[in-house]
Amino acid sequence: MNILILCNGKPPPQSLLQECVQWAGLFIAADGGANVALNLGEMPDVVIGDMDSYQPIEDFKGGVIHDPDQFSNDLEKALQLAKKRNAEKVKVLGATGFRLDHSLKNLSVLKQFYDEFKQIIFIDEYVTIKLLPNHFKEDLQKGCAVSLFPLSGKVSGLTIRGLKYELTDSFLQNGVQDGSSNTVVSNPVIIRHQSGDLLLFINRKK
Repeated sequence: MNILILCNGKPPPQSLLQECVQWAGLFIAADGGANVALNLGEMPDVVIGDMDSYQPIEDFKGGVIHDPDQFSNDLEKALQLAKKRNAEKVKVLGATGFRLDHSLKNLSVLKQFYDEFKQIIFIDEYVTIKLLPNHFKEDLQKGCAVSLFPLSGKVSGLTIRGLKYELTDSFLQNGVQDGSSNTVVSNPVIIRHQSGDLLLFINRKK
């Protein structure tokens, strides 16, 4: 099953939300994400969270799951529910923007749940965010801006092909060497790394 999760970060463009709702077999709102959805003209199938930001929706016919656990955030709760509903692919909107600490926490959650699904990606107005396997090969739009970020602090044994700035058996490390603002020049784009957790940011706008 394809599952869409909408968090309570910066609202996505209405067209993006509509596209993802059509793709999904189940639409889960993480707490106040339900009100974001309503403001954009969509209604989730279920709302889950500690309900600290959710405003009850009149005539809401979906499920509401109150989970008061303070050791997990609302995205974690939504992803646990997605696991129970046998999700294979998950798209998460509204996980970034507004508070940087919340965005960073959600990127940590992306790593936490990476092995639980065939695919889990974050999407916002500007980028699509993927946590990469050790061997990544995919066709991307030529001229598209991309960035690489070592989520775990350091990524080693890094080889990049198909981007303007290529690397061979190199590394990325926070505060030492970064992989921001690269460009797709040929396909397929190949990214291999031996150790560490590597995020790929694919620009959605030219």
